[in-house]
Amino acid sequence: MNKELIIRSNSDGVDFALLKDGKLIELHKEEDSNNFAVGDVFIAKIRKAVPGLNAAFVNVGYEKDAFLHYHDLGPKISSLLKFTKRVSTGKLNDFSLKDFPFEKDIDKDGKINNVIKSNQSMLVQIVKEPISTKGPRISSELSIAGRYIVLVPFSDRISISQKIEDKAEKDRLKRLVKSITPKGFGVIVRTVAEGKKVAELDKDLQNLLGRWTAMCKKLHKANHPSKVHGELNKASSILRDIFNDSFTGIQVDDEALYIQIKDYVQEIAPKKESIVKLHQSNIPIFEKFGVDRQIKTAFGKTVSMAKGAYLVIEHTEALHVIDVNSGNRSNKANSQEETALEVNLISATEVARQLRLRDMGGIIVVDFIDQNKAENRKKLYNHLRDEMKDDRAKHKILPPSKFGLIQITRQRVRPEMNIKTREENPNGNNGEEVEAPIVLVQKISQDVERLFKKDYKKLTLNTHPFIAAFLTKGFPSIRSKWFFEHKKWVKIQPRDAYTYLEYHFLDKNGKEIK
Repeated sequence: MNKELIIRSNSDGVDFALLKDGKLIELHKEEDSNNFAVGDVFIAKIRKAVPGLNAAFVNVGYEKDAFLHYHDLGPKISSLLKFTKRVSTGKLNDFSLKDFPFEKDIDKDGKINNVIKSNQSMLVQIVKEPISTKGPRISSELSIAGRYIVLVPFSDRISISQKIEDKAEKDRLKRLVKSITPKGFGVIVRTVAEGKKVAELDKDLQNLLGRWTAMCKKLHKANHPSKVHGELNKASSILRDIFNDSFTGIQVDDEALYIQIKDYVQEIAPKKESIVKLHQSNIPIFEKFGVDRQIKTAFGKTVSMAKGAYLVIEHTEALHVIDVNSGNRSNKANSQEETALEVNLISATEVARQLRLRDMGGIIVVDFIDQNKAENRKKLYNHLRDEMKDDRAKHKILPPSKFGLIQITRQRVRPEMNIKTREENPNGNNGEEVEAPIVLVQKISQDVERLFKKDYKKLTLNTHPFIAAFLTKGFPSIRSKWFFEHKKWVKIQPRDAYTYLEYHFLDKNGKEIK
C-alpha cells in the first residue's frame, strides 16, 4: 500500500492531500486567518453563566462567544482557576505543579454558577472550531498533544489508548510512563507509542513540559482574551497525528516548508527522512499527482463510482443524506440481491472515503439499496465498519434498519470541507452553472465502458471540437487508453454545431444510442 502526503503552498495558505494507493482520502487546508484551531489554548473572560443550560458563554476574542458546558469544566477546575489567578498576577513563578496545593474536585452533577463567576479569567482550550452560526466549543480540561503522549495538567491519571490491545504492552507502557511523569500531571499514551522505548517517550514528555512552561510564562503579561498556546503548524500537527511507518512519500512544493517538514520527520522518525521530497517540476504539484482531477470529481453533489454506480450527497443544517444508486449498469450477477450487495459494498467504501474527505460530521443517513437477506445486510455493516477503521474522528455506526438505512454519527470539530466544483456555463451568460469539463470526460469514459459491455462492436462519438481534441491528442491519448482497455476503437467526430458539453454516441449504422 502506498501512502503519500502531497503538500501545496500558496499565497493564502497550505493544502494537504493524503493519498492511499493514488486515491485521495483526506484533504486539509491551513489558512493564515484561522485563529481558532482545535487544540489552541486561550486566556479568556467568562461573559455570563446560564444556569438553565448549566453552561457559560465565554469571550475568547471571536465575534460569537464560545460555549462552555459544566461537564467540560473538568473535575480540577478549582485548582486551574487558582493556578491561573496566581500566575497571571505574578505571585507564582514555578509552573511545575509539584508543590502546588490542589483544590477539591468539583461535584460531577453540580451547578455552573457555584463554580465560576462572570468576568473571571480562565484558561480554556478549543475543542470545536466555529461552525456555521455557532461560536467555538471549549473545555477547561487542558491537554497538550505530542507524538507519543498527551500531557494533561492537574491530573494524576495514566491512560493507554484502547487501540493497543496487547495487555503486556499496555502494562509495560503504563509502568514506563508512570516512572517519568512528574507530580501534578497526567498522561494519555497514544497508539503510535506501541513498542517505543522509555527514552523516546521521555523526550516527547520533556518537549510537552517545555510547551506548558512557555504557555504559563505568557500569562503574566497576556491580554484577556488572547491565545497563549497555539497548536503546531498544520504540517507538523498532521504529521504528528497521521504519520506512521506505512508512509511511502511526502512531496512538498515550497522549499522553506520542505526544510521544516524534513527536520520534523528527522526528529520523530529518522529512518523515514529520505521520503520527504521537494517537488521542483513545472507541472503544479496537485496536477502532477492527480489531486486536482480527484477534487473536481469527488466534491460535487453527485459522486461517480465503479461500474456505473453513483452517490447523491445532500446537506441540511441538521444532517447529511447520502443516496446510493446502481445507475444503468449491466453485470453478471444472477439476481437482484447479488447486484444490490455488490453496489452496496462499492458504495460503503466510497461513503467512508467521502466522510473523511469532506470531514462531514453530525448525523449522516445513508440510503443503501434494499437487501432481503439478513446475512447480506450484516456483510454490508461489517464492511462499512472495516472501511471506517482508519477514520480518526470518533464515530458510531448503527446496523441497517429494515428500510435499508444506515445511520452514522461522526464527531465534527471543524467546518466541513466544501469545495465548489461547478463552473459557469460557457454557452450562456445568465449565471447558470454546469459540471466541470473534467467530470464530463469521466462520464464519457464510463459511457464507453458501459456500451462496450452491451456488445456494441463499433462506436462513433460526436462531440464539440475542444472535447474531441482533448480525447485524441497526446500520447497515450484518452482514446488510445480506451482501446488498450476494451480492444475496440472509438471513432471521434468533432461537431461545430454542438455546445461545449454536448455529446452523442452512434452505433455502426449511424443511429444515435439513447
